[in-house]
Order: sequence, then structure tokens, then C-alpha cells
Amino acid sequence: MRNYAGPVKIYTRGGDDGTTGLYFGGRVTKSADTIELNGTVDEAQAALGWARSMSEPQSRVNELLVHLERDLWILMAEVATLPENRHKLVAGKSAVTKEMVTRLEVEIDSLSEEMDVPTAFVVPGDSQLAAALDVARTVVRRAERAAVRADWAGTVVAKYLNRLSDLVWVLARWSEGVPHRTAK
Repeated sequence: MRNYAGPVKIYTRGGDDGTTGLYFGGRVTKSADTIELNGTVDEAQAALGWARSMSEPQSRVNELLVHLERDLWILMAEVATLPENRHKLVAGKSAVTKEMVTRLEVEIDSLSEEMDVPTAFVVPGDSQLAAALDVARTVVRRAERAAVRADWAGTVVAKYLNRLSDLVWVLARWSEGVPHRTAK
């Protein structure tokens, strides 16, 4: 169920001058590296949502993707904050944490234990869900490159995106039904 506020103007005209507002105030040009990063993360979030739309409701994949999409809101809030306002960020609510990165690693390990991880290059497209996840992974990788260019040193933004792309790759393989390990 979605929450709607009723009639709301979507356009503000505030960005007509080529700038955009930031979390906790301030404005930057729409061509700024941080805005490019946020746009790419927004695209990654949409790609994950597209993949989620192909998964079974309330399945492990669906629940995991919803969680990842919500994590990306946190990441975008951090990225959309001027350095002088970063002290206002709240760990895990508007700033990415090491624990969030660790949670991705736990998911990667868990899924990997349930399957034989491919040791050669994978040709995407065995299923629509896996193909959509592979598209999402490539967008996350682009976001990671944008994070490195935008110099997010001292944060875990780039590390989170790196692990997220790994997780999405593993999730795509897992969703393809890569042969699962058998007990010896």
C-alpha cells in the first residue's frame, strides 16, 4: 500500500537555473560529480526495482531487493549532503555504515554457500530476473566509478557500492538456479 499526500505540485522551478537542492540545504550545479553519482544510484535503485518486479512477492529475492533499494536511499542522502553538513547525518538512516557493508558480505556468503559459484565468465540472460539483476549490477558498478571520481574518501559509500555489485551478481547466479552444493 502506498501513501499519497493528495494533490502536490511535482515541479518547483527551483532547478530551472541548472542547480539542485541538497539534503540539509545548499545548492550545487546539476553537473556536479555528487549529483552524477546520485543520479546513477537512483538509476541503480530503479534497476533493482525492475528486477524485483520479476521476483515472487515475499520471496527471499524480493525481500532482499526491497532492503537494498531502501539502503540506496540512505546512500543518496549521504551523497546529497554538503561536507559542512555531514555532521547532521545519522548512521544507518542518512549515512552508510560499515555494518551495512558487512550485511552485504553476509548475504553474499550465505547465497554462495547454497550454490557452486561459477568460475568462468557468465553470459547473462538465462532468465529475465537474472538478466535484470545483471543490468542492475552494471549500473551499480557505474555508480561505484562515479563515487570514486567524486572522491568519497573517508566514507564507506564506494565500498558499499562495490559489495552491492558483488551481491547482485551472486543473486543473479543464485536466481538462475546454479547447481546447489550437495552434502558430501
